[in-house]
Amino acid sequence: MRLSDWRSRAPFKESVAPKVIEVIEPILAALGAERDPTCWIAWGDDAASRYAVLAPTAAGLVQMTVRVNVPQEGPRASGKLIRWNRVSVGDLAVEMADRHRLLSFQVEGHVLRDSDADADLIADFALRLFAAIDGRMYTPTVTANSGGRDGGRAAGPIAAGAAGAARTAQTGAAGAARTSKAGAAKAGAAQAESPLELDAPRDGTR
Repeated sequence: MRLSDWRSRAPFKESVAPKVIEVIEPILAALGAERDPTCWIAWGDDAASRYAVLAPTAAGLVQMTVRVNVPQEGPRASGKLIRWNRVSVGDLAVEMADRHRLLSFQVEGHVLRDSDADADLIADFALRLFAAIDGRMYTPTVTANSGGRDGGRAAGPIAAGAAGAARTAQTGAAGAARTSKAGAAKAGAAQAESPLELDAPRDGTR
């Protein structure tokens, strides 16, 4: 989900008030992320005063701590960019019981755990991180319940790479089809020009 999509999911409206977003966006931009990036917000135990934002970028994972209201200062945020080869992630685990699935995932000490449709969102975010750490292109597979602006699209350079691969595959398929048709036409023309060879009589006479 995009940062803007989290505004409707915040447990406290003041946690994502415009004055709070104003201190988040410049840090995201400074660390190489979009101002409205695909991200995950770990609300923690006291979302009214403090929470964390995790945003994948081409270079690494942005980890930001947001304080909603510092006395006599207002909102404050601090962040850092963790290179992909240093990002700490756990296993993606899912459990199914009574037609409900419970999924859990840990990244940089933050435990993400939820069920059903929200579990799909965690899975999508975790798979993004795995692909980035491995240096692979990522194509979202969880789209039915995404609820965000992504709409099943990959983020940033991953989307560009996937689109490029698709165009390359289509171009290659079209070229192969044209080559196959041209080869078939040449073969047909050669067969038409070559004289037919008659079988020799069985009695040995010509």
